[in-house]
Amino acid sequence: MKLWAGRFHKELDKTTDDFNSSISFDSRMVKEDLAGSIAHATMLGECGVITQEEAAKICGGLKGILADLENGSLSIDENAEDIHTFVEGELTKRLGDAGKRLHTARSRNDQVAVDLRLYLKKECAELRDLLSGLTAVLCKKALQYKDAVMPGYTHMQRAQPVTFGHHLLAYAEMFLRDAGRLRDAAKRMDYCPLGSCALAGTTYPIDRERTAELLGFAGPTQNSLDGVSDRDFCMELAAAISICMVHLSRFSEEIVLWCSWEFKFIELDDAFSTGSSIMPQKKNPDIAELVRGKSGRAIGDMVTLFTMMKGLPLAYNKDMQEDKEAVFDAADTLKLCLKTFTPMLSTMKVLTQNMRAAAAKGFINATDCADYLVGRGLPFRTAYRITGEIVAYCVENGLTLETLPLETYRKFNEKFGKDIYGAISLEHCVNGRKVLGGPAPENVEAQANRILNLLGAKA
Repeated sequence: MKLWAGRFHKELDKTTDDFNSSISFDSRMVKEDLAGSIAHATMLGECGVITQEEAAKICGGLKGILADLENGSLSIDENAEDIHTFVEGELTKRLGDAGKRLHTARSRNDQVAVDLRLYLKKECAELRDLLSGLTAVLCKKALQYKDAVMPGYTHMQRAQPVTFGHHLLAYAEMFLRDAGRLRDAAKRMDYCPLGSCALAGTTYPIDRERTAELLGFAGPTQNSLDGVSDRDFCMELAAAISICMVHLSRFSEEIVLWCSWEFKFIELDDAFSTGSSIMPQKKNPDIAELVRGKSGRAIGDMVTLFTMMKGLPLAYNKDMQEDKEAVFDAADTLKLCLKTFTPMLSTMKVLTQNMRAAAAKGFINATDCADYLVGRGLPFRTAYRITGEIVAYCVENGLTLETLPLETYRKFNEKFGKDIYGAISLEHCVNGRKVLGGPAPENVEAQANRILNLLGAKA
């Protein structure tokens, strides 16, 4: 029987019933629903709304349901309207009238809101743990390759020399920010809406602070209308997940490029690659490509939530049933990607010689050539123009800055000396960039260790 059946004289149309049902996706919150109900019953007993004996009986019944679900002797009824209906129906079946007292001073509106907050708080913690694991792998790889020179790019054109370790730590910084956003989202959802009831609270003498305390929340929500209608925490979490997925997608794009024969900077382990059904030579970076593709899915979930909420009046509306599938899918998608992406990175082979060879091409030490002239008294714009003319000459004559004869250098400007070749060596270019945040190996080491210390890990 529906919890709301008293007002109606006809059974709900079967197709409409299926359309209205949420049990297929909100059943994953069964532990949270049971926990919320136990806290609510405990508080009702302490406040004298129901007797202590009734409260104890209800809590015992709820714990029995949880135990039976965990040992497999009880299964969730997929014909129930939602997880709340299933739990209350099962409790009433076991306890009779005592079970019917559980819903005193509570509505499904504040019930689902507390279930969702409890569930998503745990999701935030798990996602942060997974991000920490990925970030630690990046830091350890960065320490391993702090001296591995590679070309840095702008506009996908070789620009200036960096190291592979420095490049990896750029993503480590992104993932640190992602973890911070998840932490912030969890902090803002850490307030308990139970006691808001349908929208206007209750006349029963309940203790909302006690319920919040029993469930481990920072406190109760402060407005009953907001308590049942707020889904900011879903939108914020979906936004944080979407940004993280964008970072994973950007990283995946580089992995796809680095795996290609045109770059060949890395080789993925066979366990994280696939082949072709027709081309026997192929080794495809399908995992990175899937992560790149799944970013669109997470962003779509975020857009679903924002679009669903944008036109809703206060307080609860049935539209809000659409929150769970979207936010659950966003969290599931990020978890799946992190669980696959992290071991893929930890097992990849880095081809440092290919990186170094690529860095030797493309005149990526041209800025250092200009800086050389600045160090000898020329204004930077003058040094920039002279270096540009030298690069153009090298391109026309099949030379590089390293192979251009000194006498030719001096034709462009007499301030060039023999030490120009040391000044434009790739290692010198990288090692000299010791400014905070730069790619010098000691900077990479310090940055990686700083992040590892933040994560509580060791190099």
